[in-house]
Amino acid sequence: MSILIGKDTRVIVQGITGRDGSFHAAAMLKDGTAVVGGVTPGKGGNRVGSVPVFNTVAEACEATSPNCSIIFVPAQHASAACREAADNRIPLIVCITEGIPVLESIENCHYVNSRGGRLIGPNCPGLISPGKSKVGIMPGFIHHQGPVGVISRSGTLTYEVVSLLSAAGWGQSTCVGIGGDPVKGTAFVELLELFEADGQTEAIVLVGEIGGDDEEIAAEYIRGRMTKPVVAFIAGRSAPPDKRMGHAGAIVSGGKGGAREKIEALTRAGVVVVDRPELIAGALGK
Repeated sequence: MSILIGKDTRVIVQGITGRDGSFHAAAMLKDGTAVVGGVTPGKGGNRVGSVPVFNTVAEACEATSPNCSIIFVPAQHASAACREAADNRIPLIVCITEGIPVLESIENCHYVNSRGGRLIGPNCPGLISPGKSKVGIMPGFIHHQGPVGVISRSGTLTYEVVSLLSAAGWGQSTCVGIGGDPVKGTAFVELLELFEADGQTEAIVLVGEIGGDDEEIAAEYIRGRMTKPVVAFIAGRSAPPDKRMGHAGAIVSGGKGGAREKIEALTRAGVVVVDRPELIAGALGK
């Protein structure tokens, strides 16, 4: 098993004729994902490699019956792309685009939820269930099938953690990059719940960072609901207060959102919190 995506995932790529969309569509196909169509207004009837291009999501849905859309649309049009996918009742929408204004992201989350969909992102690397499907921009070759679920706010840090896990013999069930913006479509708690119910997943790795209170909320959920072991790493321990570090959501202000508070909350919940990514595999038992 896995969560959210699998061998039956059928993906359309919104923005497929752009530089990023075409590049990552090809990479997803190479990694075994069923990319069944793409959407770029005005480019319908063309092909990107083997993938047919449609003018609208509605046309793509009628022709290819997708159950997932990944969005590589510039920030000024990305919200419209998310809503077009939601209007066509695509159940899983993965928004890679960064730079979407916070108020738009709030509206997008409500819009997608109101139409029965789930949004991953924005400003995220997507997700992968090794050997089954990849919907995103992560390097597929570092992932291997196994029992560890990974949830992360950081893209490149996710790759480092996964590479270390795979090298130590810990394969992954599903890895999800939720994005580093202040407002996200899917947060830690929702994914922890899915991993708790997933038969393949035996343990979860949570990669957090400074800013916001996502990790503290996750800690409360873990303490009250989780039976599977959780190992965590929190990035940004040495970051100065009131200064954004990398992600838009990675800012410590007013004495809240710091690494110390997050580590303490997770530790109280029974989570093993490690100091460095290379210690995660050992904390899992190898």
